[in-house]
Amino acid sequence: QVQLVESGGGLVQAGGSLRLACAVSGGAFNNYAMGWFRQAPGLERGFVATISMSGGSTSYADSVKGRFTISRDNDKNTVYLQMNNLKPEDTAVYYCAGRIALEERTYYSRSQYAYWGQGTQVTVSS
Repeated sequence: QVQLVESGGGLVQAGGSLRLACAVSGGAFNNYAMGWFRQAPGLERGFVATISMSGGSTSYADSVKGRFTISRDNDKNTVYLQMNNLKPEDTAVYYCAGRIALEERTYYSRSQYAYWGQGTQVTVSS
């Protein structure tokens, strides 16, 4: 079956950077659109970023635009989230998500994704 495993979370000071990675196995990664979501305590899991099958299209939540970058390496079956200029409000569990895509497009909603990782904690101290 398809498995997604996130890594790269941790504790960082405000203004710092982290790079999350999500390794995908058990499926045809080249045919997956991928996304990152996050969930802070007491809040719903929300959209962060998404990338199309080939990486040609990306989209971001307004709160992270200009600070976060999503990318993918289809040879390594891995999607990344580079997070710069981190803020305390970025503190959350970050989840990687994937779905089969029949066309080159991005997906924003949790309900559109079939596969999920277990999450990785990102904590930003002030």
